[in-house]
Amino acid sequence: MADARELIRERFGLALLLYLHIVICCVSLVCVAAIYPEFYIFFQPAGLLGGVSVIAAFSLLAVLFILAEFSFGYCVAFYFYTMVVGYLWLNHFSEFIYNHRLSALSAAASALAFLLPALFMTSPLRQIWTLSSKNFDRLLNLLLLTGAVTVAIGASYNFRLISLDSIYYFRDKLTSPTILNYLTGITSGALLPFAFACFVERKDVWRAGAVLLLLLCFYPITLSKLTLFAPAWMVGMLVLSKLFELRVAVVISLLGPMALGIFLFLLYKNDLARYEVTISYFGLVNFRMIAIPSLAMDYYNEFFFRHDLTHFCQIGFLKSLVTCPYQDPLSVVIYNAFGTGGNFNASLFATEGIASVGPMFAPIAVFAGGLIIGLGNRLSAGLPPRFILISSAVLVQVLLNVPFTTVLLTHGAAFLFLLWYIAPRALSDAS
Repeated sequence: MADARELIRERFGLALLLYLHIVICCVSLVCVAAIYPEFYIFFQPAGLLGGVSVIAAFSLLAVLFILAEFSFGYCVAFYFYTMVVGYLWLNHFSEFIYNHRLSALSAAASALAFLLPALFMTSPLRQIWTLSSKNFDRLLNLLLLTGAVTVAIGASYNFRLISLDSIYYFRDKLTSPTILNYLTGITSGALLPFAFACFVERKDVWRAGAVLLLLLCFYPITLSKLTLFAPAWMVGMLVLSKLFELRVAVVISLLGPMALGIFLFLLYKNDLARYEVTISYFGLVNFRMIAIPSLAMDYYNEFFFRHDLTHFCQIGFLKSLVTCPYQDPLSVVIYNAFGTGGNFNASLFATEGIASVGPMFAPIAVFAGGLIIGLGNRLSAGLPPRFILISSAVLVQVLLNVPFTTVLLTHGAAFLFLLWYIAPRALSDAS
């Protein structure tokens, strides 16, 4: 009886946190609209009731996060759910001319299609082969060496210590071999985060610190905000995992930074703090990290409502085999169409969904992505939950901003899945 009461109390607390998160997400977008209207982000008080009604209806899906247990898919699903909440809010106030009702229904259906396999496809796959303790330790050393070699080679092609304000100007000037670009994405997105999570489980402080240093070294050679903040992000997820139950930690990982951004925004609007201090953080977190993935769905709906769909021809090896209406990457195509925010990469929902097959069939494409995330759950089943959270922390962020097919190979998701599968389940003893 006591266990049942504790379970009810735990799920009730998680429910309150989830619905608070949804409210904060919408409030954040209202604040974003006040600072960045040039990005076609709008809010009209007269439409508030309608916007709240749409979000209230969609918030019913949040109950799935209360019923599901923690997994890799839980992290990805929650971040995508937040993105769709943001899109539905932006869609309600959007001044673009496309079928907003169809696109909103498609986004909600896509979210449900993704959540079901990502949250509940968790049964373990039997390990046919696993590394011995000695070989696993050798693998971790090899991952560290791979990171160091990648940084050294990358620095020989590109190395610029510049501020965040200047990265977009210089990033287009970076040149390096294709194989190095792949190695950089795989190492920084999957291999080193996996190694860091392993060293944390084994309480190997020095090698964990070495991984963080290597990750930080990727910034001068990639000029990517993700690589700059990846070490702090993984440490933050580690701290949250120690303070809270893991599902709560996942929610707070977005809710906390977003709420702080709103607080800083209010300080700025009331002349209690300087623009440089408040809006720099607000722009990085509330706008770039939270709003942009949702805004991408609005942009892609607007563009592909009146232009040819890609039918997946944006995928590199397919472009050489089939006729494609777009020769440039979609990120460049969208930037050229709207002229704001730099190259506009987007997630599974926008790229493999809206751009490839249109809103009518987007839920099918997104469901296929959910099945692959569910496979990731199965391959990682039996590993320590905190280890799964930390080792996938960078990849989850990448999934919000990069096409799914690109994440699988270029950013190393497939490699991370393989590492999870062959890793000894008693990581702390694998030394």
